[in-house]
Amino acid sequence: MAPANPSAAPAAQPSGATGVLVLADGTILWGVGYGASGAAVGEICFNTSMTGYQEILTDPSYAGQIVTFTFPHIGNVGANPEDMERGVHGALGAITRELPTQPSNFRSVQTLPEWMAEQGVIGLAGIDTRALTRRIRDAGAPNGVIAHSPDGKFDIDELLAMARGWAGLEGMDLAKAVSRTDTGDWTGGAWTLGHGYATEDGGERPHVVAIDYGAKDNIFRNLVKAGARVTVVPATASLEEVLSHKPAGVFLSNGPGDPAATGDYAVPVIQGLLERDVPIFGICLGHQMLGLAAGAKTVKMHQGHRGANHPVQRAEDGVVEITSMNHGFAVDASTLPAGVVETHKSLFDGSNCGIAITGKNAFSVQYHPEASPGPQDSFYLFEKFVGGLG
Repeated sequence: MAPANPSAAPAAQPSGATGVLVLADGTILWGVGYGASGAAVGEICFNTSMTGYQEILTDPSYAGQIVTFTFPHIGNVGANPEDMERGVHGALGAITRELPTQPSNFRSVQTLPEWMAEQGVIGLAGIDTRALTRRIRDAGAPNGVIAHSPDGKFDIDELLAMARGWAGLEGMDLAKAVSRTDTGDWTGGAWTLGHGYATEDGGERPHVVAIDYGAKDNIFRNLVKAGARVTVVPATASLEEVLSHKPAGVFLSNGPGDPAATGDYAVPVIQGLLERDVPIFGICLGHQMLGLAAGAKTVKMHQGHRGANHPVQRAEDGVVEITSMNHGFAVDASTLPAGVVETHKSLFDGSNCGIAITGKNAFSVQYHPEASPGPQDSFYLFEKFVGGLG
């Protein structure tokens, strides 16, 4: 099937079309559906990573979003249970240039479409993903509906009404929806070929309480790898609950949605931790939460940063780290108050990518030092945090 062109939506459904993307402005992009059947409404974004599609689709930070993959060949290595971040709490759908082929990888246990069907993730292939990506870059991330019907039957008017009726991510708190609801000790370290996920080696370890706003499991594994013992608490945990675990330090996780909305309940807790000089490390949404708690503001980005090749410069020595990113909101560097220092910035657009609070052991970064997928340039941040806990 010929790829759809976002600038010229077809007047009629092409023969053989079993999937469709309907944008809120009325644009209709036909294609071939795969994975789960049904329809889902969300924000359309794009990710430039060439690998790690399974980790991307199960990252809770993608809740409320439909991911367009700019790399054309997605699904070639299949799917397996070890490469999942958090299961069904990730992306709503995936848009790809080509239909996934039969996998060619010794770790594969099923095809990507089979896995997506089990996870409830809708796939759409045959789309001109380069044109769609240019549209997002020029006009910002649109709201839309992805739909898959094996019999090719769609109610376009209903899908368009869904797209236009969705309020969008701005002002939306999604952390509560994807957070763990129970408190528990985390077990499991970093993965290695032939051994799977490591376990803690016993002995005394600094105790880190991780607040789960929609965390990737590989973040917790990296904390363990760096030498921590980790207890995970829900996004809505109170200051008293966090302190009841007697943490040596507190980790603020990544997550989806508008940080200002999540901040309504998260910021007072973080401010209480800062007042008590509890060491803090935040990633992604956790970075934005620390920024808000320190008095800064956050903004919705035009297109966001999503990929595994983003250059970030470290202010203290000018070193450039190649990083993995996934965010549509950012801390506004122009609003950083006195006593809050910008430690990292994006070399793509100059946006803030890290802060530290003067006089306190509290810092955060916008990018993902655990990668998964992505480069391993920034693991030192886990070592810096855990090593500073004594």
